Amino acid sequence: MELNQILAEELDQPLKYVENVVQLIDEGNTIPFIARYRKELHGAMDDTTLRTLEDRLNYLRGLEKRREEVKNAIDGQGKLTEELIAAIDAAKTLSEVEDLYRPYKQKRRTRATMAKEKGLEPLALVLFAQEKDCPVPEEEAAKYLDAEKGVETIEDALSGASDIIAEMISDDAALRKQLRALYIRSGELVSCAKQSDAADSVYRLYYAFRGAVSKVQGHQILAMNRGEREEILKVKAELDRDAALIALRRAVLVPGSASMAFVRTAAEDAWDRLLEPSLEREIRTMLTDEANEGAIHNFGLNLRPLLMQPPVKGKVTMGLDPGYRNGCKVAVVDGTGKVLDTTVVYPTYGERQKNEAIEKLGRLIKKDGVEHIAIGNGTASRETEQMAVELIRSVGGGVSYMIVNEAGASVYSASELAAEEFPEFDVNLRSAVSIARRLQDPLAELVKIDPKAIGVGQYQHDMPQARLNETLDGVVEDCVNAVGVDLNTASAPLLRRVAGLNATTAKNIVKYREENGIFTSRKQVLKVPKLGPKAYEQCAGFLRVPESKSVLDHTGVHPESYGAAETLLSLCGYTLDDVKKNKLGDLKKKVESLGVERLAQQCGIGVPTLLDVAAELQKPGRDPRDELPKPILRTDVLSVADLKPGMELTGTVRNVIDFGAFVDIGVHQDGLVHISQICDQFIKHPSEKVAVGDVVTVCVLEVDEKKHRISLTMKKPS
Repeated sequence: MELNQILAEELDQPLKYVENVVQLIDEGNTIPFIARYRKELHGAMDDTTLRTLEDRLNYLRGLEKRREEVKNAIDGQGKLTEELIAAIDAAKTLSEVEDLYRPYKQKRRTRATMAKEKGLEPLALVLFAQEKDCPVPEEEAAKYLDAEKGVETIEDALSGASDIIAEMISDDAALRKQLRALYIRSGELVSCAKQSDAADSVYRLYYAFRGAVSKVQGHQILAMNRGEREEILKVKAELDRDAALIALRRAVLVPGSASMAFVRTAAEDAWDRLLEPSLEREIRTMLTDEANEGAIHNFGLNLRPLLMQPPVKGKVTMGLDPGYRNGCKVAVVDGTGKVLDTTVVYPTYGERQKNEAIEKLGRLIKKDGVEHIAIGNGTASRETEQMAVELIRSVGGGVSYMIVNEAGASVYSASELAAEEFPEFDVNLRSAVSIARRLQDPLAELVKIDPKAIGVGQYQHDMPQARLNETLDGVVEDCVNAVGVDLNTASAPLLRRVAGLNATTAKNIVKYREENGIFTSRKQVLKVPKLGPKAYEQCAGFLRVPESKSVLDHTGVHPESYGAAETLLSLCGYTLDDVKKNKLGDLKKKVESLGVERLAQQCGIGVPTLLDVAAELQKPGRDPRDELPKPILRTDVLSVADLKPGMELTGTVRNVIDFGAFVDIGVHQDGLVHISQICDQFIKHPSEKVAVGDVVTVCVLEVDEKKHRISLTMKKPS
């Protein structure tokens, strides 16, 4: 089947759209550009579907390339047949291709190759054929005795022939496929403690674990793998030997043959010595790969809403980076993120030092007009939060606070980028600045940090790093381009994530801005060194230039559609000045009344583009994050001791994992809503109902202060 047809069937998309997307990708277009500005060509697939298509396209092309490599390698040995060509071309996975190639691969010296060197292959072939007139094995083996080659007895000859037959059985592609399917269908994943007297640990659930290969969960696989690496667990995939041997015998034995018993013994040897260890490794690898893909997907699901959290714009913010020994680092930034003040206080050193900290920070709040406090959720954040509540009371209110996920702040503060951005500040103070800015604009700040360090996934450091980076970079890119970037204020790390730009062109934009002043139009970006027409085509629609005289430069309308936008306005009785003054009324209704398809034809664009242009004109410079639930800002603090079963609280989802969601309810310790407590209906994964950043109503089920566990439910009481 043709590659595009396979993609169309897998993704359940029309073949024409798939062909268009493949062509656009091959022409060097980016996924955000295709998703936003080429909707007519792909039927408005979203960026997630387009990235899935791109991933599968790369896999299938890699599969095709490997097929050709295998055929060439076998042909080089003079063993390529029409039947083998057909089998290789029909293989749907890389493992199937490798199974077919296995008998022709250059092998290290095995028992079978040594037996072949002794001239025993003809004997093995005769006995394995099990034909009606097949001789008795011992009688046939007597013909192959050769002391010079080391075949001194009939037992030597039969032993060598058995080794050859065992390897032939092990290399049979169809048989391996059948046994692999049996392993997946009926096998079990088993783990136990490596030491009989193993101490209690995070792996205690796996000290005596047994689960079906087909049902074991991804987080369980990753936990067992890590426990095995740390030499706490022993893990093995198992298949009932009798069930495997029954399948083997059915595949290779010919009843009634004189050599049947001999071949049966060789088949058992093939399973015990070759097939079982090999397939066990394959199954473990397959489970790990699937678990990794699931975890990477889950990480991406969590990262997207975290990056897209609504910003708290234009407010003077105080960032607190809590700590014990080195004190609490403080940074005050203005509404644009510019640093106004920094200091260090020591609220955990004692009552006197805490009061001194409150007095000092109170003066800063009044001096700089602080409205919000962002507190990092790391070490000593509980004590710092308590101090912040007292601080707010001491200044007479008017200030609110929020606990901010500080994951990655220390990574950023020690980076070259932070040193370049804040050369005058100590490493610790840089993290306080980052925490304050995370409240103001999470996306702009978090793009400066390696996505792996943001910490909203499971086992991210155990993942295949190239695949993880590829997925997370795609999520960051999609988020940045969905929001758009101010060309005159964006940092190089933020610009680098814009479709069509890279690290070099992003730095060149910032340098050009510093040397020539602010950009006054989108087109001006073409003057930036190394930013050519193709890059401009990809990035232009995602760049915003509020200082431009053309209001269209403030919007997500692509320059290629400026003419169409002006025609649309004219047909609807408006001007660009009306857009600037936000006097369009309900443009959407006007477009519908005039006829969407007729207007699209008159404007020379497709219907999806027309609707997008109309939406942008209606709200020029809109930020899609503003339509999301606002973050919860608090003025008082609860403790775990205050929680009682049945208490109803409002919280923010901090992390979504395979078995539930962690919710910040304002008590420093996040509570767990188990997957069974998310809703009344059955769901396969918590992400079907909740996402990072969601504001949810929860009810306390159980509190265990000693184990620091809070169990919550989102189900409404019956």
